[in-house]
Amino acid sequence: MTAARTALVIGGGIAGPVTALALRRAGIEATVFEAYADTAEGVGGILMVAPNGLAAFDVLGLADAVNAAGQLMPGMAIVDAGTGADMMAFGGVPGLPPSRVIWRGDLHRLLRDAAVAQGIAVEYGRRLVSVDESPDGVTAHFADGSSARADLLIGADGIRSTVRGLIDPAAPGPSYVGLQSFAGYGGPGPDSDGMIRFAQGRRSFMGYWTQPDGQVGWFSNMPYEQPLTLAQARAVPAAQWLARLRELHADDLPARDLLRHATEEEFMVFGPSEIMPTVPRWHRGRMVLVGDSAHAPSSSSGQGASLAAESALHLARCLRDRPDLPSAFAAYERLRRPRVQRVAAFAARQNGRKAAGPVGQAVFRALAPLMMRTVLTPKRMFGWMHGYRVDWDAPVTA
Repeated sequence: MTAARTALVIGGGIAGPVTALALRRAGIEATVFEAYADTAEGVGGILMVAPNGLAAFDVLGLADAVNAAGQLMPGMAIVDAGTGADMMAFGGVPGLPPSRVIWRGDLHRLLRDAAVAQGIAVEYGRRLVSVDESPDGVTAHFADGSSARADLLIGADGIRSTVRGLIDPAAPGPSYVGLQSFAGYGGPGPDSDGMIRFAQGRRSFMGYWTQPDGQVGWFSNMPYEQPLTLAQARAVPAAQWLARLRELHADDLPARDLLRHATEEEFMVFGPSEIMPTVPRWHRGRMVLVGDSAHAPSSSSGQGASLAAESALHLARCLRDRPDLPSAFAAYERLRRPRVQRVAAFAARQNGRKAAGPVGQAVFRALAPLMMRTVLTPKRMFGWMHGYRVDWDAPVTA
């Protein structure tokens, strides 16, 4: 199985265009196939692009565009929900640029536009149903009856990946972490100094930040036993969800006041928070996974988009430098699996704290001052994660 010169990228969200751009830089021509019939304009909520993600986008010449489209987040704070005062606050990791908060739709648009500007084809309404492999290539068959052929096929099709199931029919699917996610606007609120603040409530969790227009954007992760699909969650009237959130945050500051100003018109339901268990097989034959299809840490990590960009670069490097697909895929997995599993474990710990009850929250508040002086410094908490860099020019050896 010789080195690849052409690729089919399945999935046109975040990972798909980034992968196609990285492949183009490595000398591999890719076409992106998106299952939905239209673009993702306006779809999705807020996500974080951390310093390691900005560095990955910079390899592709996209860091300036991401910075311009996002809102600078110079640091974060954890709030005592009983008083509304900061328990601990810190900036970013010394020596690293600040993270950016960006709407998913805006990030998707700039990545798609960058791919199209480089002549990369993005085809919509092409839902993958099956794949045929042969010694000299792979053919993808789509639900509309069409097909496409190339040297390899890359699954960038997200947490419910079709390609993952084709590589390994026994592959696991996403796991619910016991949290339903919501977001909205709370009207004018406390000036967060550009910081994003996390309020550890007694019965629920809220994050909030002040936007450039003075409006406070917020999100809440509500402990909820029964996992609801996004469609099921959105079938519940917004007024009902808001009433429940107000009840859960009735004794929490500033969540109580922010929710008092929240309106149904500016209320968003994002459905269940999910995380991918360890995926045993990332590749088979001429197929390989990238992004959330292989590794989807909970949103608590703030790393989904950043890890996808890192993995896209590493996959392209391996395909560029290794003599055949088996050795390229093996090198790619060796480079990525330890890191993404470490990030997933970090996110799981954050989820555990969000879902903690009153006793757990009280213990955290009591220990916060000591932790701030010892283990909860930016460098200790995030240095290993945010300081990561992909050395594009370094050759990938066996």
